[in-house]
Amino acid sequence: MKRYRELFAIPNVWVLVLAAFPARVAYGMVALSIFFKTQQTTGSVAVAGLAIGINSVAGAATAGLRGTLMDRFGQKWPLRIFVPGYAGMMLVLNTMENKNAILLAAFIMGISAPPINLSVRPLWKMIVPKDYLRTAYAVDTSVMSTAGVIGPVVATSLALSSHPGSALVVASIFMAVGGGSLALTRVSRDWIPEKKDADHTSIWRNKAIQLLMIEGCFIGFGWGVFDVAVPAFATLEGVPHRTAWVFTAMGVANIVGGLLGGLVSKKVSALKAMRLTYFVWIFISIPIVFTYPGWSMAVAGAFLGLIGGTIQVFYWEVMEAVRPKGSAVGMMGWIWTVEGTLMSIGSAAGGWIAETYSPRFAMSITSFTIITGFIILTLGRKRLAAADRIPTEEEDLAAMSDNSPTTT
Repeated sequence: MKRYRELFAIPNVWVLVLAAFPARVAYGMVALSIFFKTQQTTGSVAVAGLAIGINSVAGAATAGLRGTLMDRFGQKWPLRIFVPGYAGMMLVLNTMENKNAILLAAFIMGISAPPINLSVRPLWKMIVPKDYLRTAYAVDTSVMSTAGVIGPVVATSLALSSHPGSALVVASIFMAVGGGSLALTRVSRDWIPEKKDADHTSIWRNKAIQLLMIEGCFIGFGWGVFDVAVPAFATLEGVPHRTAWVFTAMGVANIVGGLLGGLVSKKVSALKAMRLTYFVWIFISIPIVFTYPGWSMAVAGAFLGLIGGTIQVFYWEVMEAVRPKGSAVGMMGWIWTVEGTLMSIGSAAGGWIAETYSPRFAMSITSFTIITGFIILTLGRKRLAAADRIPTEEEDLAAMSDNSPTTT
């Protein structure tokens, strides 16, 4: 754990971790807050899944545009516009009692989603040496996972309490505090977008990004179905509170997985580490299909989250290695536009599939998409060759010398 102690001794690491954390908790709350608000108001699991899907597709479809906006103008003003708009729309949605009004509010809310995670990622390169980026990405992944643990638990507890409307209210407060804090940090305000190369090619024409987008289509759809299949299964079985058990187990394991990923030797390339972990993920994803909402699903979900957290560390490294210069935020935004759009479609379909066929069939779709994702990355691994190299000692020393410790 020496590397983590060294990382947190670098100026601004704690600032970056803590500033955005409440907003990340809010994002962890949003899906289930919308699900239970809609289900309690309309009495339909399918409509609740549709509401999550509409919210997700609106956010995903505009993620690339918002990321490109930051690549051009920086983070200062975009965050100060999107954060209050998004927090306000949560409160508006919370007042809706009509099905169509809820769906419309969920859509508008998605459009105004502030790109918190997309904003934080490029800031790590600004404050830590290149030699510590894998460890920094591991910390960032684990912080997101921690928020992912806390968010669903808080949302489920509040939504099923005597004051169900408090779930969206609390999420709104967390977003305002966390998003506002990030926007006001000097690290975010001082971030300067990269200049594009003279021979710059668009993200959509980049072969490596195209491959990651294709893989993201399958993974996005599979996780969208899974995110609704779990609460739908629990609700249909009359144990909706067990939804929190499953997502908490997955989240805690995801944190551990992310931290383990950060300890992998830098002598192992990001691409090799990602493909090996992805292969293990295939076999880990199968048992959850045969579980029931309770301890069995929580245990299977924990293993699924453990490997997923580890993969995420290497995935960010691969994206950083293959992206065109000048697309630090936009690249992630456009990939999320593709992946998130398919995730929203999966969410919209997940409730219907679970209700019409069975929740287990819905979860089997997730396993199938993980297998497909691995096949895609294997067949196209030559496109990701830039992520299959190990930095030389001279490059590491240069990165460390270029790193400025004076930013506050």
